Amino acid sequence: MTGAPPVIERLKRRSEFLAAARAPSCAKGAVVVQARDRADDSPLIRVGFTATRKIGGAVVRNRAKRRLRAAAQALLPQLGRPGHDYVLIARNGTPTRAWPRLLDDVKTALISLAAESDSPSRASQRAPSPSA
Repeated sequence: MTGAPPVIERLKRRSEFLAAARAPSCAKGAVVVQARDRADDSPLIRVGFTATRKIGGAVVRNRAKRRLRAAAQALLPQLGRPGHDYVLIARNGTPTRAWPRLLDDVKTALISLAAESDSPSRASQRAPSPSA
């Protein structure tokens, strides 16, 4: 069942968003993406969306979050990693940015975060220490 797309769920609790906020993040263009490795063997990819009042009123924030949801739906099945939580944070340009550029921003951020988690320095931090 390797060809099956990963299951994507939503982050809903504040504690899940706060845990992702402590994880590495990448700001590209009109979006910030935070990625947290849950360190479990779950096949789930979980994703949450945030837009602050700095973006604009409720209508503008909702539009920004709708666009981020559509971008995540398009890109996370290919670029997301099972066992990770992602939070996509809208920036000022999110509601008005051209759709291909917004997709490119999210894609670039996801690739950068994946490369960062694969770097040798991060892998050595996760390695178990030898028992004494």
